[in-house]
Formats: sequence, structure tokens, C-alpha cells
Amino acid sequence: MGTLTAQERLAFQDSVRRLLADRSAEADVRRTMETPSGYAAELWAALADIGAVGLIVDPEHGGAGAGPLELEAVMEEVGATLLCSPLLSSGVLAAGLLQTLGDAEANARLLPRIADGSLIATAALTGPKGGWRPKDVAVRASADGAAWRLDGEASFVTHGQIAGLLLVVAEGPDGIGVFEVDPASAGVSITPLPTFDHTLRLARIEFQGAAGRRIGAPGWAPVEAALDLARVALAGEQAGGARRVLEFTVGYAKTRIQFGRAIGSYQAIKHMAADLLLESESATSAARHAAVQLAAGAPDAKAAIELAAFACADAFVKVCADAIQMHGGIAFTWNHPAHLYLRRARADAQLFGAPDFHRERFVAELEAAHG
Repeated sequence: MGTLTAQERLAFQDSVRRLLADRSAEADVRRTMETPSGYAAELWAALADIGAVGLIVDPEHGGAGAGPLELEAVMEEVGATLLCSPLLSSGVLAAGLLQTLGDAEANARLLPRIADGSLIATAALTGPKGGWRPKDVAVRASADGAAWRLDGEASFVTHGQIAGLLLVVAEGPDGIGVFEVDPASAGVSITPLPTFDHTLRLARIEFQGAAGRRIGAPGWAPVEAALDLARVALAGEQAGGARRVLEFTVGYAKTRIQFGRAIGSYQAIKHMAADLLLESESATSAARHAAVQLAAGAPDAKAAIELAAFACADAFVKVCADAIQMHGGIAFTWNHPAHLYLRRARADAQLFGAPDFHRERFVAELEAAHG
């Protein structure tokens, strides 16, 4: 993947920021998250028009050809506004998986439609246990002449109920493979899952002899590479969300008067605000460092990604939870934005591996690097 210049990256990030400020305000989020689809088609089209949906797609397939640095920067804006969209599912996870698989025919056929937003795609990567390792795959693929048939269950599929294309990871006779499946085809049953975060859509998908078209060669490595890119994107979202919560919480502390003084003048509130600043800045640093290392193909990129995965998840949850305490009773209500951010934070912390999962992998990376 290529990268934009620093000036181009900042300009693009600013264009995304302005679009979301105009079209993804709190009222827009609240309205959109209660719709059946969970996203606004007009905003999705606008994101595609400015190149955000096809950000990491190669230019030969209609994308911007950007890399992890640009992706992380854009996702900070996504997290700051709690954007309701399948961007992470389609523009990051599915697009990233297709490109790591390197199937020229499939890429030429599918990536242009993903990049222009006309095709929403997602990846079905894990089974009902919700792990993100090869052993957690619960779909099996069997050859049927020149075709393939899929049986089993995938769960926690992001935006599975609105996708027009499923990239299903399944265990085949020669190992893990990725299969293109039409969600409307026979043998595919999609059930929406309840979510704590109303801005997120998850689905359980059952396959009973469903037709699949194999993409690329077998192996877990392309799946793991796509997951790493998605984890960098998610870390950026978490960092952006944490920073926005800190901003409006500090603003509240400066203007909320109790006992004749702004609550921000009390030492306890000052200490909490300082802690949240440290959490927010640490999350931003971790997310951006992971993006830099991945973009450079650095030897310790994997460790940086694992660090960002748990550090940003923990920071986002802590910032949101403590912000609610600093706001007092008003933030416990559904009508306060802090409530929405806390729900996003807790949901994000479970996507693509819980924090403890990433801590263990981070330690393993360190041990491997240092013998």
C-alpha cells in the first residue's frame, strides 16, 4: 500500500472531519442508529465520493491507494463522531482481506464496487466462541466438483445483515481458506444479534450447503494481515473517541457551577482530568505508532499492533467511564452523549480480540524478540 504525503494526509483528514461534523452530529447518530440498516445511505455515498470508503484500495481498482497512516487518521475522526457506517467492515476489513489474498480476478471484480460504496462487504471470521484464531473458525468447506459448499456458523459478523458480499473464512481439506458467498443465496441464514452499542450491527450467519467461490490460496496469514489492519483502524477509532470525550468533559468541568465554583476548580476533578488526559494521549500515541510500524513493515509491527489493541481499548473505556463520573447524574441518562461513547467503547473493546487476548500476544511477541 502506498501513502500520501503528510500534507495530503492532513488535508484528507480535514475533509473527513468537516463532512462528519456536518453530517454525523449527535442528533444524526441517534437517528441513524435506530434505523434497520444502521447507516445513512446519503452519508455513505458522500464518504465514498471523497475517497474514504476506498481509502486503502489500490488506485487500479478505483481507490486512493493509501496505507495505515491515512487509515488511522481517518478513523480518529470516525471515533470522534461515533459515525454509524459499515466503513470498518467494508472499506477496511473486507477490502484489506481481498488485497492480502492477492486474487487478481476477484480484486478486479469486487474492489471497484467496494471502493465506490455500491457494494457493502464484510468478513465472517469467527465462530460462536468469538475467538480470532484459526481454531475458532466454525465453518467447514467441502469440494463439490469445481465448486465449494459451506456448512457451519459464523458469528459476530460486523454489518452482516446489510452486506451484499460475504467473505467467509472456512476450514477446508487443505486448511483455512476464504470464500466469496452471496448472502442472498440458498443455504445462508442471517440473524441480527443484539448489541450493547446501538451504533454497531452484528450478525450470526448459518451456512447449510451454501455455495462458495474460493478466493486466493489457503492459509491463515492473509486473514491475520487483514485483522492487523482492522486493529490499527479500530485503535484509531478508540483514540479519536477518547479524545472527543475528554474535550467535552473538560468543557463541562469549566462551566458547571456547584457551591459557587466551577467544578473544574476542585482538586479531585483536576486529578481525574489529568488522568484522562494521560489515557487519551497514550491511546493516540499507541494507535499512531502502530500505524507507522505497519506502514513501514517494521520487525516489531506486530508487537506495536497488539499494544495498541489493548491500550486503546482500555483507555477508551476508562475515559468514558470516568467522564460519566465527572459529569454526575446527568451522564447516566440515555440522553447524554457520554452514554453513547461508553457503549461504543465497551463494544469496540471486544472486536477482533478482547484486551487480555492482545496482552498475551504482546508478551509473546516481546519474548520472541528477546529470546
